[in-house]
Amino acid sequence: MFVRQRQGTRKGRHGWFLAVTVSLLASSCAAEGPTGGPRFLSIGTGGTGGIYYPLGGALASRLSLVDSLRQYTAEVTGGAVENVNRVRNGQIDLGFAPAVTVYEAFYGGPDYPDPIRDLRVVAPLYPNMTHVMVPRGSPVRSVADLRGRRVAVGAPGSGTEQLSRQLLEVHDLTYADIEPRYLSFSESSAAIRDGAVDAAILSVGYPAAAVLEASTTAGARLIPVDGEPVVKMLESYPFYTRGVIPAGVYPGLDEDLATVAAMSWIVARTDLDSSVATHLLEILRNDLESLVRVHEIAAQIDLEELSRSPIPLHEATATWLEGRD
Repeated sequence: MFVRQRQGTRKGRHGWFLAVTVSLLASSCAAEGPTGGPRFLSIGTGGTGGIYYPLGGALASRLSLVDSLRQYTAEVTGGAVENVNRVRNGQIDLGFAPAVTVYEAFYGGPDYPDPIRDLRVVAPLYPNMTHVMVPRGSPVRSVADLRGRRVAVGAPGSGTEQLSRQLLEVHDLTYADIEPRYLSFSESSAAIRDGAVDAAILSVGYPAAAVLEASTTAGARLIPVDGEPVVKMLESYPFYTRGVIPAGVYPGLDEDLATVAAMSWIVARTDLDSSVATHLLEILRNDLESLVRVHEIAAQIDLEELSRSPIPLHEATATWLEGRD
């Protein structure tokens, strides 16, 4: 049975219960084929306050329609680290994760002392932009100003929490220099609104519901991530790029905001059935509009990003890419 590496939130434990339930259902159907009913496959997404979950639900729905052999379900999870761990353990079949998590899982790192060498990228998602949000009237103007302050750094086991450590590092800060709060997106938004934290770091695509809520109801604002620390970040971590959050995306954001970005990916193990990968890629190529209707960020999905994958592609994805060319 799956054991979380870190203590999660109440939502995380609920997601864990759902995961175990679906995992047991999937195991009971593992021997069934076309004559015994569809197999159940699951997609690990994230919390309900982010983008992964609604987008994963739309993708699961489309996959279930085009794949007569399988029924797909999107699961609420604690985030990227949990998703990749459960992919590794065979408890889910596909997982959403940003490049920071994917890269560290494959090559090894603080959250993955034992590299997952059979992890593969199946498809790209969209770029996660680093949002650093502060309350209305805050004197904080840069990440360096967070020293000694209460900072929401992301939920345990999330890609945001991994990013937070690295973002602080290039600003010569560690968790010892701040008061970290391990909060989900929706919890971070509420904490900003209620004055329970002085800042919140979120790695998410735009527009993010949690940022919209805090900026609309509480006048929260975003601070830029730029200058020499970004140069250091790009040199130290090859999976980051420069990013921009466009003006007008959030209330009060009147000019483009510089930040750093990391692509999100859909990952699986090498033993994922090739037809699953092919169905997924065909949806992203031919039926992207159905996902855009669920969340506009799906319009940012670009299959050309496969050429910049941080780890090897799944064999079926590589074959599909060659055939398209």
